[in-house]
Amino acid sequence: MSVLVPEADLPAELSIDQVVESAYAGVLAETATDLAKGLPVLIECHKDLMPWLFINVRGRLRASDLRCLFLDGRPGAEEADGMMPRGLIDTMVNQLRNAVRGAVERRVVVLPHLDLLVTSQGGLTTEAREVVALLYENPELVWLGFKDPSFPLPEVIENLFPHRHSLLGIARDRLPHLITQRESRKFGREFNPWALYKYVSGMNAARLRKLLSTLEGEDYPEDPSRAYAQIRQATSGGKLEVPTIDLETQIGGYTRVKKRLQSEILDILARKDQSTDAAQIRRLEGLIPRGMIFWGPPGTGKTMFAKAMATAIGAAITVVSGPELKSRWVGESEERLRQIFRQARESAPAVIVFDELDSFASARGTYSGSGVEHSMVNQLLTEMDGFNSDELVFVVGTTNFVEILDPALLRPGRFEFHLQIPYPNTEDREAILEIYNESMSLQMNAEAMEVAVRRSGDLVEGAAPGTRFSGDHLNALCRSIARARLRDDRVDETTPADIDRALTEWVDRPQMTPAEERVVATHEAGHAIVNLMCDHAKAIDRISIRGDMAGALGFVQYQDPTRKYVVTRNELRDDICVLMGGREAELLLLDDLSIGSSGDLSRATDIARALVEDFGMGTDVGPGRFSSDAERDGRRPHLSASQLESIDRNVSEILEQERQRAADILKENSAILEMLRDQLLEHRTLEAKAVSTFLNVHNVGLKDG
Repeated sequence: MSVLVPEADLPAELSIDQVVESAYAGVLAETATDLAKGLPVLIECHKDLMPWLFINVRGRLRASDLRCLFLDGRPGAEEADGMMPRGLIDTMVNQLRNAVRGAVERRVVVLPHLDLLVTSQGGLTTEAREVVALLYENPELVWLGFKDPSFPLPEVIENLFPHRHSLLGIARDRLPHLITQRESRKFGREFNPWALYKYVSGMNAARLRKLLSTLEGEDYPEDPSRAYAQIRQATSGGKLEVPTIDLETQIGGYTRVKKRLQSEILDILARKDQSTDAAQIRRLEGLIPRGMIFWGPPGTGKTMFAKAMATAIGAAITVVSGPELKSRWVGESEERLRQIFRQARESAPAVIVFDELDSFASARGTYSGSGVEHSMVNQLLTEMDGFNSDELVFVVGTTNFVEILDPALLRPGRFEFHLQIPYPNTEDREAILEIYNESMSLQMNAEAMEVAVRRSGDLVEGAAPGTRFSGDHLNALCRSIARARLRDDRVDETTPADIDRALTEWVDRPQMTPAEERVVATHEAGHAIVNLMCDHAKAIDRISIRGDMAGALGFVQYQDPTRKYVVTRNELRDDICVLMGGREAELLLLDDLSIGSSGDLSRATDIARALVEDFGMGTDVGPGRFSSDAERDGRRPHLSASQLESIDRNVSEILEQERQRAADILKENSAILEMLRDQLLEHRTLEAKAVSTFLNVHNVGLKDG
């Protein structure tokens, strides 16, 4: 069945009364029936819709000969008692008091502003307490209450109403009854109400009529985008924004992440928008996950991907900080969640982003705070379970710690779509840097770009240990370059020296004496020379003695290996040999040892022990795994004394063999070792290209990266 509606099938004219009847006939009939039976009814709706709902219900109740008393706070004849004019609340309370205590017959009392009567911050006011008592005082009265979705009601008031209705939007199948022929022409010759519904699902009928009646533009346009833009502008309000982040051109790299987001979400939504078959649209809507988890390290662009998704589907977006949602006041956090979802539904299509979702949605039973997190998770689940399949509201939770999230959130039907956004790899970093290079007019030459990509593969200098370069770090790097160019009033190309300056200018380096620099240069040259003579060691990328890596006075950095997933015994033995090179170089050239080898010895011992205990590569222990995952204190009661002795002997033999191999290599190449040390003392840093030049001059072979 096609969803297209011929213009002739649409009404020529519509009044608000007709629109309200068409949009909410079922709820209004049920409300009138319940009131006639003496059952109180509470209707949640916006205040601009409330008068029209009341008029409709009042007309229906006339058939039951039921009188309605409308208490809206406007003074009537009974208020003209010579007293000073009251405020709105005082007048409504007085009207309510007179209605309750003066009633002699059964009638419907309409409270159009029930939320204003009883809503307050921090508990019930004196007036609200009296209202609560009055509402329960006279059983002959039948209450019809209206509340705006922006105001919560106390539970004692909600319990008075066994029948409640929420009219915060319109049903999709009613939309063809709410638009006139003249208005439909703004959307082209073939009117598709389902396409329009995407943008008006959260609007009430009265507000929709006002909006449609003000549409401007030509009739039967080839492109109805102007009409939809007017709709979108009117429906996206409050804290929601309509982002303009293009997934392909404004987010660099991340080809795999983009492909998954495109194929599993955006392509299905695009196909749904293009379809005019009702059954196919419903089938596609059932395939689209409404809850998503974007997870990965800090600064990798999780929120930006959510904004790009919103841009692609024309959705408004609101970004909510998880920690800011939590409140010490009972019920306030849950109410904030309700309001966020309400506003998103009114502004559909919409995307709600809960930044740092783990701050309140970690696994229940692990909370260490006030316990409000448990209620917040329950409220979040309630709101997500209340989604209609035909309203486009998506919830994205971003987190650095997906493993600690509450399992109830991750089951199908809730946050079922999980998208990992890792640290950028080499290709990603280059694409990101290209975007910033152009947007900031940095004019990086090819060599500068290559250096920036390679250096950003390191850990971040001056940051917390273990911090890798994310998209945010690359942005900060480029802004630092741009500031330096601005200070220097430069319009020429950005060079590798500019990259190095931006990365290291403000790093707090240790100030070594010449003697200390000589020790560090000797140590790092030892690592480098041994590395070059080991066939299975990784290729050198950079050597430095500037102390610009956290926790190290100098270092040798290696290129990414061509094989990343298979590690062999020869490679591990070469790693140990290279680690011994720094220590042996100090002994050879300085006839002394510094304590700088402590970390090298620790890593070498760990590798040697893993070879013997974990990988079964010892000389006489035999194949088998002798370590235990449960070991934490070094004790191994499952091994015999002879096994322990053999393991320790094998580990010591491996360490000594590789130490001796490193010593022999350095002794045979002592002249090159000294020259490389002197180069380091002169230049302090040698990049891969400089190392290659040095080796070619001295006829030392290079290994492939």
